[in-house]
Parts: sequence; C-alpha cells; structure tokens
Amino acid sequence: MGNRACGPGWTAELSVVNHLMGRLIELNTLFDNRVLLVSLVACFLAQGIKFFVDVVQQRKVNFRVLFGSGGMPSSHSALVTALAVGVGQTLGWDSPEFAIALIFAIIVMYDAAGVRQAAGKQARILNQMMDEFFQTHEFSEERLIELLGHTPFQVIVGALLGAVISWFAVPV
Repeated sequence: MGNRACGPGWTAELSVVNHLMGRLIELNTLFDNRVLLVSLVACFLAQGIKFFVDVVQQRKVNFRVLFGSGGMPSSHSALVTALAVGVGQTLGWDSPEFAIALIFAIIVMYDAAGVRQAAGKQARILNQMMDEFFQTHEFSEERLIELLGHTPFQVIVGALLGAVISWFAVPV
C-alpha cells in the first residue's frame, strides 16, 4: 500500500480543490461590480422608504412591508432602472448591454404596474366576494394577497429613485 499523496488520485483531487478555489475567488469579484452594488442599494433603499411610508400611513410598524411587494416606491423599478442607467454609464448608451438592460427594465416596470396590479385588484374583489358569501358560514381559508403590484406613480417614483442613485453613484 503506497502513500495516497503519491498516487494519481491525489493530483485529481488537488485539481478539483484548485478549481473550486478559483471559482470562489471569481465569486469574490462579484463585489467589485459597482453597477450591481448600486442597483442593489437602490432596491434596498426603496424598500426602506416603502417601510417608512407605510409607518406614516398606517401609524404602526409592519416589518412585512420590508419583504413584500407593492407599495411606494417600487423597489423593482428602482433596481432595474439603476441597473440600466449604470450599464449605460459604464458601457455606453449605444451598447447592446444597455439595450438589453433597458428592455428588461421596461418589461419589469410594465409587469409591476400592469399585470401584477390587475392581479391585486382581482384578489381584492375575490376577498370581498368571499367575505360576503361566507358571512353566515364558517370559512377558514387564507385571504388572497391584494398588494401585488404598483400604481404607475409608484413605478415612476421607483424608476426616478433608481436613476438618481445610479447617476450619482456609478462613475462615468
């Protein structure tokens, strides 16, 4: 029986370890991506603002707002707009990457103000129907989530927030 360190399997294992270490180092460079970081900051800042707007409106603290969708401003819009503006600033407004980011942002914002807003309205109507129908009967089902999307104004404010944050935080 020979020493395992001398066998051919050891070289293969060392190669796998080196490969994994290289991948971890590559992953570490993710934190050097200024456009990504600024986009995430815009998203988290919008969620924080949304939390404080909800506290002022409801006069009570609801931590679920920090992790939920809907509300003022749209954190999705802030994220994708900061991303698109950051890509435009760093790679050029005429780059294919900016075009991709812009189209992606438009789709996300359209979805937030259109499809998800409509789904929220449907949930509100269904909840009302269930309340009226089961007023005299016991019903233990969970209510549908009504705040799914955003009003166009919430989307625009989120987009402006993302654009402003990116414009000042990402160097040209």
